[in-house]
Amino acid sequence: MRFSYQIGMCDPDHYLPLARAAEQAGYHGITIPDSICYPQQASSKYPYNKDGSREFLESVPFVESLIAVAAMAAVTDTIRFATFVYKLAVRQAPVVAKQVQGIQVLSGNRFDFGIGISPWEEDFAVCGVPWDKRGKRFDEQIAILRGLETGDYFGFEGELHSMPANKMNPVPSAPTPLLIGGHTELALKRAARVGDGWMCAGASIEELEAYIGRINQLRQEYGTAGKPFKVYTTGQDAFTPEGIAKLESIGVSEVIIGFRNVYEMEEDKPLDEKIAMLNWYAGEFING
Repeated sequence: MRFSYQIGMCDPDHYLPLARAAEQAGYHGITIPDSICYPQQASSKYPYNKDGSREFLESVPFVESLIAVAAMAAVTDTIRFATFVYKLAVRQAPVVAKQVQGIQVLSGNRFDFGIGISPWEEDFAVCGVPWDKRGKRFDEQIAILRGLETGDYFGFEGELHSMPANKMNPVPSAPTPLLIGGHTELALKRAARVGDGWMCAGASIEELEAYIGRINQLRQEYGTAGKPFKVYTTGQDAFTPEGIAKLESIGVSEVIIGFRNVYEMEEDKPLDEKIAMLNWYAGEFING
């Protein structure tokens, strides 16, 4: 089992010292949430909390996630980073490809790119991207990311994207792992078919086991079962040795540790308290 520490939705001054502290404590990774803005008016429902509300995000600060990764990678040496998850479908794929390639080159390939569509129609409206056919758009974007990372000339003609052949330089020395977020059947199929992993935004052990079982079944059907595959999930069940062992036994490879329930609008804690808590967890469960 590998352990990631969640950084984000907090005072921007906390990012760099928390990244250094997590690396020194022995965490294997850091995850970073993503959000572009908070709309003044919205009707979309959030699928990962009990009531579908999004008010818990209204006054929460978000540093743009790829910028946050780049900044934290610059002050660390070995710890990996992952977006959890980046709303790719509302962005321009070639621009994102260039940003990710730069992160990988400068960090020494220490980035897992967790990507998703965004459950909120308002994100698409703000970015001027159609809500319709968002899944198809996402699939085409994944193909563009992979094609532009080869360093060769790559063009794309799809239903929603038309990109003339071009090449980017520098590109990473190894392919960037693309981890697919989402709990729907379509998301699980996408992760199994084209992903290097899957990210779960929160589920019970029973639900998680069912999701992973379905992905494994789909990977057999798609002929991708032999590829390396990572599974990230939130760590509410990872605060006992028994819970950690159970997560590992059902196929979780990376558990995300956090000490704040933003859904319940818990206030952010002081930096020294956060460092003490992450050190406590590392001593109890990572380095013990």
